[in-house]
Amino acid sequence: MMESQKILQVREPRFKALIPFIVFLVFYLGLSVWANDFYCVPMPVAFVVASATAFCLNRKQSLSDKVEVFARGMGEPNIMVMCLIFILAGAFASTAKAMGAVDATVLIARNLIPEQFLLAGFFLVSCFISLAIGTSCGTIAALTPIAVGLVGGMGISPVLMIGAVIGGAMFGDNMSMISDTTIAATRTQGVSMRDKFLMNLKMVSPAALIAVILYWVIGRSAAGESAATADVSWKHIVAVIPYLTILAGALAGGNVMALLFAGTLMAIIIGIANGSFSFWNALAEVGAGTLGMAETLIVAILAGGLLGIIRYNGGIQYLLNKIERAISGLKGCEFGIFLLTGVINLFTANNTVAIVVAGPVARELSVKYQCDARRVASILDTASCVVQGLIPYGAQILIAVGIAKNSGLEISSLALICTLFYPILLGICLLLSIFIFRESGCKTQKK
Repeated sequence: MMESQKILQVREPRFKALIPFIVFLVFYLGLSVWANDFYCVPMPVAFVVASATAFCLNRKQSLSDKVEVFARGMGEPNIMVMCLIFILAGAFASTAKAMGAVDATVLIARNLIPEQFLLAGFFLVSCFISLAIGTSCGTIAALTPIAVGLVGGMGISPVLMIGAVIGGAMFGDNMSMISDTTIAATRTQGVSMRDKFLMNLKMVSPAALIAVILYWVIGRSAAGESAATADVSWKHIVAVIPYLTILAGALAGGNVMALLFAGTLMAIIIGIANGSFSFWNALAEVGAGTLGMAETLIVAILAGGLLGIIRYNGGIQYLLNKIERAISGLKGCEFGIFLLTGVINLFTANNTVAIVVAGPVARELSVKYQCDARRVASILDTASCVVQGLIPYGAQILIAVGIAKNSGLEISSLALICTLFYPILLGICLLLSIFIFRESGCKTQKK
């Protein structure tokens, strides 16, 4: 077994370390495009192929040492916390559905919300919740079961609805004062959260406004003629209490895992009380829900292992060095920070880690090119949220797809990306801000 100190020593930067990730992209995206079917290549298979490639590299290292590096990446604390959220989200979604919460939510929504405002409304609700609680994963875990239940019979594509939830969640991840990305970006650049928030608001406002308009237009055209619905009873209101509890607790800053556990327990109690299932059936639903997240868990764990071995072999440091060398001038500095953060996020699938890794380099570049530190912090946070909201193996999309599949709805991660209007618009707005509408706060380089 490798010594703990030795395994933490990253090797010298090298492009060769990135080959496994390139294999993953070619295998997963390439075969899907070639077959014109984004369901034909299971993501776990793509990660297994890429991982096998990683084990074939670095012949001087023994296979047992490579396995240990890979295993440590699989067991990285952030990966394990994410897996716990997956498990609890699956248990809650399955139990709540069996208890009747989904049907009750659909009935209440159809009585209260006009169908043409449903998409835009869910995007705004997701924005508000994620802004309040500072976590996109928690927002998606809380809202996706409701969103999946609402699409049935309402003429709205489930992919669009889930895309609206993810887009809104990324808004809060980027803007919330208590988001880990905001904290990481401001601390690495030495600026206040308020200054970063005001600077960031100028970038995200156009993207959010256009996204709301798009979802409203699409939702209005997709909505069919409203059919007659049954009246809402006290039984329906009681059935949605687990959802309301999770949403209220999330807004109050409660721990996501504790809220999902409490929601599952409440769903069991209500389901037994209203006769939806027996105690033994409730246990079966909890088990089915957790097992239904198996593919999502496998993908998350394999991704952690692959990214761990890429980092150990010097792949991340290679990217850092290459991008830093290509930077020149004020606009080049800002674009380089955007590119550096985005590429690291692409390889780590964690926006907070990307900011922590890229932050010190960005600080040095901003001092060298006399760029406003508030703006650099905003670029770091925004770039990471753009990439994190669009990668098919990121926690946000994995949670949404996993919950949808657990509810009997098969959705392709790649197909979902096409409906993520907000992250795409946010990336466009950020690039326009860098190259066209650059803030006056960025000073010219001293001669």
